[in-house]
Amino acid sequence: MTDDRDGKNITGYCEPLSLRAGEDISLMASSHMPCVARLDLVRIICGDGSSSGPGFREYETASELAVNVDLTEQFIRLGSYGEIDLAGIGTAKRIAIRVHVLPTQPTLEQTFLSVVMDDGSALEIGTAANRFVLRLGGTEIVLRDQPASAARWYQIEVDVALIPNGEITWAVTPLLTRSPGRDLIDPPSSHHGAAVHKQYSFGELSGCLFAGSRDGTRFDGRIARPEIEIDDVVIRWDFSLDIGGRRLIDVSGHERHGVLHQLPTRGVTGPSWDGSSQSWLAMPSHYDAIHFHSDDLYDAEWAPTARLTLPAELESGIYAFRLRSDAGEDRVPFFVRPAAGTRTADVALLMPSCTYMAYANHRMLFQGADFVSARSRLSSEHEYVRDHCEVGLSCYEKHADGSGVMFSSRRRPVLQLRPGADRWNFTPDTNINAFLGHLDVGHDVIADEDVHAEGIDALSPYRVLVTGSHPEYWSTPMLDALEAWLRDGGRLLYLGGNGFYWRVAFSDFWPGAIELRRTEDGVRNWQTEPGESYHAFNGEYGGLWRRLGRAPNQLVGVGFVAQGFERSVSYTRKDESYNSRAAWIFEGVEEHEIGTSGLGGGAAGQEIDRYDIALGSPPHAIVLASATKFGPDMIRVKEEFDATVQAPSPDPYVCSDIVFFETPSGGAVFSVGSISWFGALARNGYDNDIARITSNVIQRFADPTLFDLPSA
Repeated sequence: MTDDRDGKNITGYCEPLSLRAGEDISLMASSHMPCVARLDLVRIICGDGSSSGPGFREYETASELAVNVDLTEQFIRLGSYGEIDLAGIGTAKRIAIRVHVLPTQPTLEQTFLSVVMDDGSALEIGTAANRFVLRLGGTEIVLRDQPASAARWYQIEVDVALIPNGEITWAVTPLLTRSPGRDLIDPPSSHHGAAVHKQYSFGELSGCLFAGSRDGTRFDGRIARPEIEIDDVVIRWDFSLDIGGRRLIDVSGHERHGVLHQLPTRGVTGPSWDGSSQSWLAMPSHYDAIHFHSDDLYDAEWAPTARLTLPAELESGIYAFRLRSDAGEDRVPFFVRPAAGTRTADVALLMPSCTYMAYANHRMLFQGADFVSARSRLSSEHEYVRDHCEVGLSCYEKHADGSGVMFSSRRRPVLQLRPGADRWNFTPDTNINAFLGHLDVGHDVIADEDVHAEGIDALSPYRVLVTGSHPEYWSTPMLDALEAWLRDGGRLLYLGGNGFYWRVAFSDFWPGAIELRRTEDGVRNWQTEPGESYHAFNGEYGGLWRRLGRAPNQLVGVGFVAQGFERSVSYTRKDESYNSRAAWIFEGVEEHEIGTSGLGGGAAGQEIDRYDIALGSPPHAIVLASATKFGPDMIRVKEEFDATVQAPSPDPYVCSDIVFFETPSGGAVFSVGSISWFGALARNGYDNDIARITSNVIQRFADPTLFDLPSA
């Protein structure tokens, strides 16, 4: 990290992100300028200080956590690697290495396999200037004159013998590809070489590193079938085993199992993959590779700055560790649920923490994207992400080698998870939190990870569930729990857009991380490679829930249809909003056009959802209002098209629908189909049509009176 004296200096993260009152939480913090900071526990009511929001509001809690802490700079080491303990083997007279490797940045000086001695010396095989090289005793030997091709498999064999004469032999063999033309230029035949190196002697063996060197540099590319022969002892690892875990399994019987660090990508194709299988579960031997990245980051591994046992009587809500000093300040949010065994409210706000992780440290605002223009004016948090690549990537970026980022973790500073950092995801969700507080109905706060871990038990205490503005990413247990809860009579307010869109996976072996495979279709900044659509964490097929037979329309009546960010617009009410069984939703609302002002112009915008019976929207659902008067930037998403066509303008399929329908056991669903809905709530001190409609629904949903089944 660099000394950023004119910008943001202090940052941090906490563990866990969501917990119950009475449980323990740790803060990990760092400052580029050493300082003494005041640490307070604050409750965040609203993190939006902009003119379109209700105003920033927080208050200090009565807690023993009101202390001064010493902050120093804590560093982050990027890059995934595997580690093997070879201690106890002793001093070797001969070391032979056999490994398959697919480099993705062969122009760089990197090491993909290193045998390390206890004196700090090492035998390393890697790349440099488009060549495979052996580094030994300060000498670098080029193993093949012909340039190494990126994204091609090679078999590397190196044999270093100290006895009798220090002879080194090697062979580099490109593997056959599917391209005859490519194989003509770089034929799949072995290149052999030999040299004598009498000046080197091995010390006591210490360990082996895959995708890393002793100086901490990391490798970009894939490794498969590593084998090390130490004198007459052969140790072999099979990367097709325990793909969902962290272990590297020694299959030679010597029990030299290893461990992975910083979450490299598994469930990827290896040297034998021929397209005959698309799942690593069906044919593991075709997936015996690991893709390492020099910019992978799972855990910053910072030392705790403070540990706190939350008071058991602490109210559920959005909280933060607030750090303030002459060097700057930071707020590190987390979510508090009611203490175990205590009473819960009837209403819960579900914080979409999977969405926060998927977007963690996204770079779209300064790098631009297909649907977002780059900006010159940034918040201090986005400036920090721009200037400090060590905080890691989001699932909206590509790695340095061009492969998509499939994993994201909250065990690092997540700069957009800050009050007011941007107008996307977390800050808008605090607006909804503030609105619920304004209604004074009493509400708890829970998070996605709680629902994933506990299933329906996390939801069953609540009669009413309110989503955040953008609940885009859902695991199977989460979706199963919500569906079961709705069948049991739950009442859901979906107050956002582009929800329930992508499937993600969690792992007990990598807590605090999600896995995302962007397969087949959908709005995406990258797509999975052939044969790699199944999650490594659990073997599930990834991609859109729509492609998996669970379109969001089936659950909430609407589904993602279009996105555009230039302006938001109003809704026009349908006749059913005046004379149907759902007319009560508009009690006290006289306007025919609703949501005429708000974030960017109106209550409908950014990313919008449409009612569509063909995708499973319940036929008894009532479409109460629709927004259609969008600008030309509001473009229908690609999965809506069967072929490349020029959509009409205006596009009749681009609309945001407000729907209501009943569910089994007296439950109901109300969906607004727009991310921008939150931006219209606080107008005129909450005295407006959008606030009134939302209030009507929440008040009725909180009423235990069952909803009647609609007549046929």
